[in-house]
Amino acid sequence: MQDLIDNISIWIKEEIEKAGKDGVVLGLSGGLDSTITAFLCKQALGQEKVLGIIMPCHPNPNVSEDTKLSVEFLKIPTKYIDLTPAYDVFLSILPEGNKTSHSNLKVRLRMATLYYFANKFNYLVAGTSNKSEYNVGYFTKYGDGAVDLMPIADIYKTELFKLAEYINVPKKIIDKPPSADLWEGQTDEKELGITYEKLDNALKNLLENKKPANSAQEKLVEKMIKESVHKKILPPIFKRKNN
Repeated sequence: MQDLIDNISIWIKEEIEKAGKDGVVLGLSGGLDSTITAFLCKQALGQEKVLGIIMPCHPNPNVSEDTKLSVEFLKIPTKYIDLTPAYDVFLSILPEGNKTSHSNLKVRLRMATLYYFANKFNYLVAGTSNKSEYNVGYFTKYGDGAVDLMPIADIYKTELFKLAEYINVPKKIIDKPPSADLWEGQTDEKELGITYEKLDNALKNLLENKKPANSAQEKLVEKMIKESVHKKILPPIFKRKNN
């Protein structure tokens, strides 16, 4: 585990230096992925060069408590920006939407906020997507997928649980069901339709072992991979034919 931490930390430092930036900014949700990502950035750059932005939107009191735990563990500078008023104004001027349009609006408001601070401080935005989520497209395009570097996007969620224990992330954060807190009762595994353990096993079979999808769950994962390709590439550009 220590080798992995050291290698990611070196990589973060190199990416910041290559870009000519002074540090990183990231969203802090009180969850496992953002806590580990912030920890790795702190290891790479020092705590004063890592800014955590807490961005509640109609905040859940339980999530607020978990975020406090995360901040106490990390000891990095933070800013608290309540996006509820901005979100409500957007909804007041937009036509009626649905659960997906509402939740993605929240995530894209967070992205805009992170880039505001990135511009202000000459920082890069660090993403918090893990390998399990990234491969199946479980992120919002131009929301939490709009970042400058992704320190944990090659680490499976099941590996992150072990890493969290190794670096002594508070047990409450490790044990709680992973959730983006986009609506009441929302959890990642419910929304994905598969547990992280089964998802990781399926991804390893499909991507690493190059085995065909056999089970219903593997076919589900294969479908998610194919349908999310557009999220992971630059937009296609029409090319004129030479006459």
